[in-house]
Amino acid sequence: MSLRLSWLCSARVARFIAAVLISTFMMEGALAQPSYRKGQYLEPAYEGWRQNADGTYVFIFGYQNENWEEELKIPVGENNFFSPGLEDRGQPTHFLPRRNRFTFEVLIPADWGDKELAWTVTVNGVTKVAYATLARDYVIDNVVIASETGSLGAGTSSPESRSNQPPLVTVQGDRVGDQIVRSVRVGQPLSLQAHVADDGLPKPRASSAAFTAAGGTGIARWMRPPSRVTVGKTNGLFLSWNIYRGEGNATFDPPQVKPWEDTRNSANSPWGALWVPPPVPEDGMYSVDVTFDMPGTYVLWARADDGGLFHDQYVTVNVTP
Repeated sequence: MSLRLSWLCSARVARFIAAVLISTFMMEGALAQPSYRKGQYLEPAYEGWRQNADGTYVFIFGYQNENWEEELKIPVGENNFFSPGLEDRGQPTHFLPRRNRFTFEVLIPADWGDKELAWTVTVNGVTKVAYATLARDYVIDNVVIASETGSLGAGTSSPESRSNQPPLVTVQGDRVGDQIVRSVRVGQPLSLQAHVADDGLPKPRASSAAFTAAGGTGIARWMRPPSRVTVGKTNGLFLSWNIYRGEGNATFDPPQVKPWEDTRNSANSPWGALWVPPPVPEDGMYSVDVTFDMPGTYVLWARADDGGLFHDQYVTVNVTP
């Protein structure tokens, strides 16, 4: 190939990449027009149900925080409650931004029948309710979870996805009964270690491997247009710590992968277009230091996610002045 021809090809590629990037940014800008950083409401979501081996059921809930940045704090009570029965069913009181699917489970007795369980949330003057029932349309399994979170295309499955087992996260250290409890002072880092075991499925897509091999500059990921009608997620194992309950805020070191659907290009989230799974420790041990900004009782949430499925653990932290 002549020098001139090579230069022309390079120039065309550069112009094409520039056009793709401009279109992407314009599209993101257009989609971002009706979105807000803060001040909006929260939409509780009923994700579905499954039956346990003993005949009982679990209702699974998530939520949509309409804010892109504000992490809402809504204590259990008149603005965050279940009915009928107990107001507190283990729901979060600290809500991360945007869409969070399959966030928590509520145990339901085997004789529940055709009753409804309602989760009501009020924030910024707006009240929203999610109604849970045992309607057959809401039965979920591992393939449904992987599909809904974007690990699979909508309505698809594969032998790999059907054989995938969720990772197992085990927080290290002493327990108080069946609870993991820690204590720390405000401003003092608390070190947490957790072991994550996984079966290696689902395997990262070839594009993710190519992107990593290219040192994080893989052109294919930039140039590939969206190929799904549902949200897309990059498969790869990670562990993420976040506040689940508590009045204050916390800082995590190192910064944690976002378990919520941040679809922006450079977001540290599996739903971000350029996200690459972090390295997996050889011994499966993950360490994090967490520092709180005010006293109180907090619940930290650890989610191990392999792209398709997940496993959660919780740590109660008593923070003193």
